Amino acid sequence: MNFKEIKELIEIFDASNLNRLSISQENSKIKLEKGISNVSVSAPVVQTTPAPAQVSQSLPQVAPVASAPVAPLLAGETINSPMVGTFYRCPSPDTPAYVNVGDKVKKGQTLGIIEAMKIMNEIEAEFDCKILEIIPNDAQPVEYNSPLFVVEKI
Repeated sequence: MNFKEIKELIEIFDASNLNRLSISQENSKIKLEKGISNVSVSAPVVQTTPAPAQVSQSLPQVAPVASAPVAPLLAGETINSPMVGTFYRCPSPDTPAYVNVGDKVKKGQTLGIIEAMKIMNEIEAEFDCKILEIIPNDAQPVEYNSPLFVVEKI
């Protein structure tokens, strides 16, 4: 399978009701799973008990507790991951990063790599832009459609 076919397969899988998908072809094998998350978010729980009917005193008002913290909104446009894999900022450990914060890049310029199934997939700029933030760390796993770069169009 080529990159385009894999990307289409991921998009179809993401839109489906399936939780797991495994495809084997001649020399390749693809396993997709969703609904599995390594992130856990807990919110404070407020339990209230109704006051007994015979009590005529007014109870103090309790302010509602905010739910789980919301991820901060990213200022600017984002370039998102086209697949699940491991994000790398440089082509090899002993070479400099493709881009750094503040760099101005041209459409089609390589910004990083995502390794998926032992295949290195280059992530290219979709338009001329300036890098405002690089979200994942080097060698960090990324999810499909998760933001990789916050950019400003030029």
